[in-house]
Amino acid sequence: MEYTIRPVAASELELVLRHRIGMFRQMGYESEAELARIRGLSEPFFAAALSNGTYKAWVAVDESGAAAAGTGVLLLPYQPGPNDTRAERAFIINVYTEPQHRRQGLARKLMGVAVDWCREAGFAIVSLHASNEGRPLYESLGFQATNEMRLPLRKDRA
Repeated sequence: MEYTIRPVAASELELVLRHRIGMFRQMGYESEAELARIRGLSEPFFAAALSNGTYKAWVAVDESGAAAAGTGVLLLPYQPGPNDTRAERAFIINVYTEPQHRRQGLARKLMGVAVDWCREAGFAIVSLHASNEGRPLYESLGFQATNEMRLPLRKDRA
């Protein structure tokens, strides 16, 4: 099957939300109530981010135009430092492939588009949080584990 990668328009909020919730389901989150809550919280966030340009997203579509996979780059304010003097950071998020389109190389292609966009936009670093399933792909693309640490402050949200 042939796929085309194109930018996601601000009007495609539902697609972004569908892929975001699909990603969480794939990661093992099963509570429909919790997924509905996350979707509700995510909707205004991504509506604003798509509109103001702080979320750049791409979708792979099949020959019929149906969405097969997607990803995005979230731009966040960040303090400049010695390794990157830019006052914002690029985080790749929402990497998701519809089940019937998996094992076609779509996540790899979309990651290439996202990383290329970050490079062309002048970022020195691009980050992501890897799921166990996605880690081999990201490592094969050159992503490296860092020294970031995390302290869960709420046991129900660790």
